[in-house]
Amino acid sequence: MLGGVEIAYHHGLSGHSDADVATHAVIDAVLGAAGMGDIGALFPDTDPAYKDVSSLVLLRDVVARVTAAGWRVVNVDLVIVAERPRIAPHRAAMAALLAGALGVGSEALGVKATTTEGMGFEGRGEGVSATAVCLLEQT
Repeated sequence: MLGGVEIAYHHGLSGHSDADVATHAVIDAVLGAAGMGDIGALFPDTDPAYKDVSSLVLLRDVVARVTAAGWRVVNVDLVIVAERPRIAPHRAAMAALLAGALGVGSEALGVKATTTEGMGFEGRGEGVSATAVCLLEQT
């Protein structure tokens, strides 16, 4: 899973939830922008309630919490770092799913991908990383 999209590939990501590193980065960006902690504090991997849960479910929960605290998501920018699989064929689907969970239009969500040209754990194909930033406004 990346950005809510199941991508057929011979290697997968492992984690307590669905291991969707892209959506997890978005969750942390939203929480960070609101000053409301991080994904590990809200949804600890020691809690069996979150075993195999969809990260999109967690994102919707976070958006509800942030909204209840008086914030509205303006936009989010997401960068996925991976040599493989190729992200470009899945970018539009990721943007649609993430924007829907965030409650914003697809124009308010940037989804980009890059490689490390073979350097680091991403370049060796040992994992994927993602970074996101979020702009909120008070309601």
